[in-house]
Amino acid sequence: MYLLGYDIGSSSVKACLVEANTGKIVASDFYPKEEMEITAVKAGWAEQAPEEWWKNLKLAHESIIKQSGVKAEDIKAIGITWQMHGLVLVDKNQQVLRPSIIWCDSRAVPYGEKAFKAIGEEKCLSHLLNSPGNFTASKLAWVKEHEPHIFEKIDKLMLPGDYIAMKLSGDIAMTIEGLSEGMFWDFKNQSVFEDVLNYYGIPKSFIPEIKPIFGIQAEVSAQAAKELGLKEGTPITYRAGDQPNNAASLNVFNPGEIASTAGTSGVVYGVLDKLDYDTRSRVNTFAHVNYTPDQTRLGVLLCINGTGILNSWLRGNLAVEGLSYNDMNNLAAQSPIGAKGLSIIPFGNGAERVLENREVNCSIHGVNFNIHNKADLLRAGQEGIVFSYEYGMEIMKEMGMNIHLIRAGHANMFLSPVFAQTLASVSGATIELFNTDGAAGAAKAAGMGVVIYASNEEAFSSLTKIAVIEPEINKKAQYRDAYEKWKSLIIK
Repeated sequence: MYLLGYDIGSSSVKACLVEANTGKIVASDFYPKEEMEITAVKAGWAEQAPEEWWKNLKLAHESIIKQSGVKAEDIKAIGITWQMHGLVLVDKNQQVLRPSIIWCDSRAVPYGEKAFKAIGEEKCLSHLLNSPGNFTASKLAWVKEHEPHIFEKIDKLMLPGDYIAMKLSGDIAMTIEGLSEGMFWDFKNQSVFEDVLNYYGIPKSFIPEIKPIFGIQAEVSAQAAKELGLKEGTPITYRAGDQPNNAASLNVFNPGEIASTAGTSGVVYGVLDKLDYDTRSRVNTFAHVNYTPDQTRLGVLLCINGTGILNSWLRGNLAVEGLSYNDMNNLAAQSPIGAKGLSIIPFGNGAERVLENREVNCSIHGVNFNIHNKADLLRAGQEGIVFSYEYGMEIMKEMGMNIHLIRAGHANMFLSPVFAQTLASVSGATIELFNTDGAAGAAKAAGMGVVIYASNEEAFSSLTKIAVIEPEINKKAQYRDAYEKWKSLIIK
């Protein structure tokens, strides 16, 4: 008996098969092997073709079936996770009308700012728990103004994972979690937030049918079964955006629990049990995977766009050819805490929510040609990323979150001892690293949706803890001094 998970990222699409009884990953793969293309027609734009997600999903799926030899009839449920906030538009024939405007596209920032003021800041915050910001609804407003010929053909709007579910089943639906990440959900009235629709001129008919996050949402169609070699009727029983799903993958379901990721972008995500928000929308509040109208479970999301992409940029532009990320981590460890006074502001990947959607770009401060070297530059880069996390976590703490334990996957930036130790020491939180990923988490959550597992504790009981990093208490002052120096560069 097996569970299947798909993770629709902006770099690749991953597929994973989990053996339900043991929780063991029996096969996993991703496509493409080089990063998926992101089209940027103008500065600050980022688009992808949804058809490419489907093509790469089929390749990853084919690979894991070949690896495992699992029979179609033994796959009992499917879970889907995706890059949050993307906009997918289809017509009445379920044909995609334009490329998806994805999460890191910042063209809609002014639309969200105007809506925030026009609808009313207090009303938006108390109902959406956010400003409309640069989220899905605002992206659709841009389409309405600049591409009216597209807008008039729209039948339904979706998020990336909803598109994949449509391709699998032929049915179009969204969840409350999805509606909340798109700025369509009214938490106060437990309904679609019609003020946003009315202000932007979005017909309510564009909103698909609402399905529960866990439960039978749709079934694999005859067409998809033929394309993928799945059994027709296999249920889709879970879907969630990547950050709520990553938290679920780490068994973060309850108030006060914290999850983190550090890939291209970086995230700290904590669970709240009350309606709350940051009045300046520097961190954002969405429905968590176990949110229901009867149970308030919210995810407070700190997102830093310029995270692993800074490390990648340093590798591609400053590191010698052939230098691996592990080599870079080893070099960074040769530099002392604070990188001899060198500081890097990592915000070079578009508008940053934590800075109230300002674009400040990446900058390097304090370079002394006589004392600084490559090791210092690499350490300052990793410290700059960590310090941006701490800056955001200070906002989360103001909202009442107690950050003393952070769970993360043993991947990406968390593979760096400098990164993990700096985060633990500057925040004062213990870090636990686990062997899991989003696709595996979606597969296990699908098992909850089909009630193979009675609870999240049962579903994620097989999580393997790789390492525990404790704060270096005796060096706290050094870490905090480096952080305060960094912080002074962005507080003007």
